[in-house]
Amino acid sequence: VQLQASGGGLVQAGGSLRLSCAASGGTFSWYRMGWFRQAPGKERELVGRISRSGGSTSYADSVRARFAISRDNAKNTVYLQMNSQKPEDTAVYYCAADSLGFAQGMGLMTIEYWGQGTQVTVSR
Repeated sequence: VQLQASGGGLVQAGGSLRLSCAASGGTFSWYRMGWFRQAPGKERELVGRISRSGGSTSYADSVRARFAISRDNAKNTVYLQMNSQKPEDTAVYYCAADSLGFAQGMGLMTIEYWGQGTQVTVSR
């Protein structure tokens, strides 16, 4: 499976961006999807995940109520809507896929496929 992330850019604090991640080369609906981010000098962290059907989502405390993940299995695409952005949201954002059940933890060790990353910069 190949994942291609897009939609990053520069946004002012309080603004919004929507990232997209298009999948190809596999059966998209077989995979649980997640978004990670990595800020300079920090470890890559999980932002949130979404189940195969799109019916369940889970988020890190730092983004809950501001970010939303959705997917369109007909379009083989997962989205990350980011609202009320803060400077600390500045990072490279990665989409990722694994084949575990939604209830199981998602982390660096579970990921089978990574997108290439897209830079998000939030200015003060």
